[in-house]
Amino acid sequence: MKKVELGLIGLGHVGKAHLQYCLNLEYAKLVAVSDISKKALEFAKGMGVKNTFTDYHRLLKDSNVDAVIIALPTHLHASCVESAAEAGKDILLEKPLARNVTEGKEIISIAKRKGIKLMVGYDIRFFPPFCSLKEKIQSGILGDVQIAYGTNVGTGPFFHRTELGIPQPVPTWWLQKELTGGGALIDLGCHIINLFRWYFGEVTSIKSHLGYRYNLDIEDHATCIAKFVSGPIGVINVGWFSQESQKKIELLGTVKHAFAFRAPENRVLAAIKLLATNSSRMRESTYFRELQYFVHCIKHDLTPAPSGNDALKDLETISQAYKNEISLK
Repeated sequence: MKKVELGLIGLGHVGKAHLQYCLNLEYAKLVAVSDISKKALEFAKGMGVKNTFTDYHRLLKDSNVDAVIIALPTHLHASCVESAAEAGKDILLEKPLARNVTEGKEIISIAKRKGIKLMVGYDIRFFPPFCSLKEKIQSGILGDVQIAYGTNVGTGPFFHRTELGIPQPVPTWWLQKELTGGGALIDLGCHIINLFRWYFGEVTSIKSHLGYRYNLDIEDHATCIAKFVSGPIGVINVGWFSQESQKKIELLGTVKHAFAFRAPENRVLAAIKLLATNSSRMRESTYFRELQYFVHCIKHDLTPAPSGNDALKDLETISQAYKNEISLK
């Protein structure tokens, strides 16, 4: 059975994670990578990838590449998706979909026009305990969920970065609103909003409080209160202020309560594990599960989820949250 041949565009922190997991997929093969950093490309070559490009347009010209994973900064999403769609490649695009709703709609339009599959990378949708909560909601064992708490905090762009043992500054694009669309709310909030929309349906109203602990032009933490069409109130807390990452969901129902969390992991230790771990351990990763599912959808001609349209609704919700900011003084 022919393997799905993948190309990877972008070898930053998340891109390197995708690189590692792609190399362990059973029904797919990573055949090409692209990044403007020659050091990053050398890293990929060291992992066994033969075809490396500093210009992703050259990667997209490779007729052997069936699909691409795009792990570029947000401001580069639209142009890269357009080029990949024009080349007829199916796409797994890292979240968020785009910087704003207008740009998101452009991405959806080109993908639809070219008839390619577009999946957006919300890896926590593939975390088994969070999937189990979805099943509990659907089964009715919680009764009616009245309140849902979602937390996603960590270091954001401020984790310790080194290259060849030399400390590296935070990439400048992270802290420029015109390049990201916002701060912690769009970066981390999109995960929880997408998860809650999966659980409870569309958001009917949302308000936000934005925090500026580091006195940046973009928020470094945020709290949102959202009302969902099926009834629950969602409280969403996100932030870049914590050295210990935390992703957790708590559901308060009329019959029972349920709780799930993703254990915090030091990023340096996680990177070491990623390099040293065996393939069976890798299969437990949400990134691996996400990639495996994406490949399955390509092989069986299925529409992947979360889709581009799904991620666009997340952006629309986040846009409303930014507009409906409240002050707590």
